[in-house]
Amino acid sequence: MAEKRDYYEVMGVDKSASQDQIKKAYRKKAKECHPDFHPDDPTAEAKFKELNEANEVLSDPDKRAAYDRYGHAAFDQTGGMGDGGFSGGGFSGSMNMDDIFGDLGGIFGSMFGGGGSRQRRNGPIRGTDIAITLVISFEEAVFGCVKKADVNTIGSCGHCHGTGAKPGTSPQTCPTCHGTGMETTMRQTMFGMAQSTTTCHTCGGKGTIIKEPCPGCNGTGKVRKQNQVDVNIPAGINNGQTIRKGGLGNAGTNGGENGDLLISVSVQPSPRFIRQENNILSDVKISVVQALLGDEITIPTIDGEEKYNIKPGTQPDTKIFLKGKGVPFLRNKGRRGDHIVTVKIEIPTNISDRQKELIREFAGLPKKEKFSDKVKKAFS
Repeated sequence: MAEKRDYYEVMGVDKSASQDQIKKAYRKKAKECHPDFHPDDPTAEAKFKELNEANEVLSDPDKRAAYDRYGHAAFDQTGGMGDGGFSGGGFSGSMNMDDIFGDLGGIFGSMFGGGGSRQRRNGPIRGTDIAITLVISFEEAVFGCVKKADVNTIGSCGHCHGTGAKPGTSPQTCPTCHGTGMETTMRQTMFGMAQSTTTCHTCGGKGTIIKEPCPGCNGTGKVRKQNQVDVNIPAGINNGQTIRKGGLGNAGTNGGENGDLLISVSVQPSPRFIRQENNILSDVKISVVQALLGDEITIPTIDGEEKYNIKPGTQPDTKIFLKGKGVPFLRNKGRRGDHIVTVKIEIPTNISDRQKELIREFAGLPKKEKFSDKVKKAFS
């Protein structure tokens, strides 16, 4: 019979290793040599048994002390301590597979009963958020307003107050899991007894059962509702920004708080103005005469009409800055951007002969001869 290897060597730790280090080493080694993950390795089962035998000794302070003193003889039924936990090289006792794979979750957790990703389903669960879009005008975005919005939510049933039980009755503690929402089972494996924890099959993880469901919600504790909500639109909000109203979303479960209402703002374009951050842009048209001689003009702004004196000799695309006539800053209510106006000069298309003569005279051009004067000169 082959001689047994040193338990510390099997675990891959020093003799001075702490219990925490032994536990970590066991988990690592167990994942490396578990037979289920090495179906083609005929030695995997023997390695795994050897590992568990070493772990059962080194993880127990009393057994470890005996092993440090007497070695393998401490657990030999024919000598030494005599009543150890092993017989014929095997091992006794039960092992919880969650101890090996519980920190991985996912595929390992589902294989061995849930692992570290489990959570109690009968605890408070926050309700989901609701997202809607609210359309407002350009002016409403600049100055702010109050809009009404229709919101469809899932709220607590008014008949049973969210319990799901018929009025006059109440949910009862699940007799299978005793309110925990989870049930634990033990099963025999080739390596010993394995413990598995799963969602309770009786209550579905809620921890309670309802014998008489509420007729208003069919035992769900929730119903669909339509609410009308007043939404305060702050001055200066921009297209695509979102307003959050806490607690106006869907109802929570098991006493969990409600979700939030998320309102996405869609700003309609203006036929006269363009927004550029907190500035407003627009054009104003003036005649050639006004550009040459100057004039008082009227400029439409978001606040109404504004008088402005055009200087003589104003050039095309001149910029006029109306300070503080733009969009308010969201986080500084007392501050506004500017209104930037671009001057566009209109060129007349229908000009009389007299007007043409005056323009040529103004430009210093020679007077244009009439056709009759050209004929006279030709025959003179």
